[in-house]
Amino acid sequence: MTSSNALVSLQHKNRKPFCFFACTLAALLLCVATASAQTASHAPGWVVITIGDYRSLHAKAYPPDREPEAPPVDATLTRVDYDLRIDGDLAAGRASLTVDVLKDGWVRVPIPAGLLVREAKLDGKLVSLVPGAAGKGTNQLCALLSRPGRAVLQLDIALPITSTAGEESISLPSTASGVTRGSVRLPRQGVDIKLTGGLLAEKSELGAESKWLAYARGNEPLTFTWKRKTEDHRSTQALRLRGSLTELTGLGEDTTTIVAEVNVEVTQGAAREVHIALPDKVTVNQVSGATVADWEMKDGQLAVTFLEPVAQSAKFIVSGETRSPRDGQIEIPLLRLLNTERDTGGVAVEVLGAGEINKFKTEGLENADATDLGEIVSSRQSTSLSAFRFRSGDAKTTRSLTVNVARYTPQAVLMANVAEARYNVLITNEGKLLVQARYAVRNNQRNFLKITLPTGATLWSASLAGKPVRPGQSPDGSVLLPLEKAHAGEDSPEFAVEIVYITRGTPWNDKGQFKLALPALDLPVSRTGLLVYHPPLFRVTPETGSFRAEAYAEPTSAALNPPPVSAPAFSTGMASPAATATPGAELSAITESKIVTDQLAQQAVVDNFRMALQAGKAAGILPIKVSFAALGPSLYLVSELTGENQSPSTDLNYQREKKAGGR
Repeated sequence: MTSSNALVSLQHKNRKPFCFFACTLAALLLCVATASAQTASHAPGWVVITIGDYRSLHAKAYPPDREPEAPPVDATLTRVDYDLRIDGDLAAGRASLTVDVLKDGWVRVPIPAGLLVREAKLDGKLVSLVPGAAGKGTNQLCALLSRPGRAVLQLDIALPITSTAGEESISLPSTASGVTRGSVRLPRQGVDIKLTGGLLAEKSELGAESKWLAYARGNEPLTFTWKRKTEDHRSTQALRLRGSLTELTGLGEDTTTIVAEVNVEVTQGAAREVHIALPDKVTVNQVSGATVADWEMKDGQLAVTFLEPVAQSAKFIVSGETRSPRDGQIEIPLLRLLNTERDTGGVAVEVLGAGEINKFKTEGLENADATDLGEIVSSRQSTSLSAFRFRSGDAKTTRSLTVNVARYTPQAVLMANVAEARYNVLITNEGKLLVQARYAVRNNQRNFLKITLPTGATLWSASLAGKPVRPGQSPDGSVLLPLEKAHAGEDSPEFAVEIVYITRGTPWNDKGQFKLALPALDLPVSRTGLLVYHPPLFRVTPETGSFRAEAYAEPTSAALNPPPVSAPAFSTGMASPAATATPGAELSAITESKIVTDQLAQQAVVDNFRMALQAGKAAGILPIKVSFAALGPSLYLVSELTGENQSPSTDLNYQREKKAGGR
């Protein structure tokens, strides 16, 4: 047997091979194997296999858990560091590329585009740069690396300097690295630097050199732009200001609010802060503006500090409050800009609540229209507003304003009402009554609608805007139904409130009178419609009273009378005038009707799905909405203007007839 073979001892019994024992035995046999072993006889139960067959069997007996996945990329550019020095028309220096090679074998590492590379080194040895792979552009250079792991590629580079309108700039190309750092040195001082595409982290001037350190975003070029610093002498000049202050004062029942719009115009120098004189007992709550850094109240003045010295103009809003008398003579607190050569503006006073300004006394002011004082005043829609303009003259002119306010007792007004009430009443000859009450309600403030049912009535169901609700109960036994509220500043829309209850009265004989009492509401009702269904064997006539008989009419309120779905013209078996014109018009009408029917069916599915979702989100078990059964002949009655907490009622005379009554 040759040295490439080995004897492996395997027991004939059905046992699992022991890897360690087999490998050891194979190694020993390789050492002592000789040519005479080829013809040697072996004991029974032994078999001879090659090492390759053994490894194949071992791999099948002990398969690996999972083959290692190939790396998603061959190499990554982890970090790029630029260290450049500007010399003449070029910026020369070094670019250090930190590369992580993930693949065994040769890989291409792209060099940032646009760099003029003089030489490239890796571990002190020169590296060749080759064009990029086919399809990636011929201008992209790549470095060839063959060793996996992290390496730092050193590039000796140069960049051209661009000059435009007194500014010079260099642009470092965008890279696919996670970190891009750029350090630039300029052999002179007194320059202003502007950076785009990154963040300027450090700026220093040492000796005769300026140094900038910046970090790029990576997905866009990092551009350094510099120019000679120009001296600004405005900060050394004496400050000269002009200002405009427009004040709006609201006289409330308890508190007086003050809002002032301040505009500052700098004609000379630079303003770091401005001061405003505050009257006594005025508290400033907020100073807001794009250029405002801080503000402080001290010694009767408001000091407003800006983020940067203001060289042209600035604008901010001052909000404050004070306490003033409710009515009578009221002295208006006037804010005033200090240290200005000239100030303009005005003041507007409005009375909040029921009241008006009877008289006023001014000094240094003159009457003005509200639209002349800017948007802060012209946007107010107050019926009691007086506007005044500052009289032109010296900035130190004395100004004062005193107004006489007359207050009126506010009257109670209607915050909710029932625009229309509709009752459907089903009466049996045993005296039982099933009543469906529907109310079209307008509400701005009320939380509940209080309904007092007739004595002995039992509530069966209640709903708000078509959704079942759980009513509450007041201490006196009345029913409380929740109401919707309109949003502030909106006209309250009508919505439907519905209840169904049952009550028992006296049985009907051959002839008699029946008193029908309806629920009492804590809201006034504009109009009421009553539809009474009575037994067919009786003739019913109403007594003269608050209700009168009329021909039946649908509810006028949209909340109680939803728009009906119009059926297609061909569904009645009659062709429309448009359809009888031409066959093409008839086909168009039928197609349009089919589209309308499909849209209505889809909308019904959507509505049912929404109702199912809302029912699933409700807490607990929803009440059942009871439908009203309209049976028998009917009588329609109407009434107007039912006061709150009044129970409308009518008397019905009935008499038995041999034939069923008609509608």
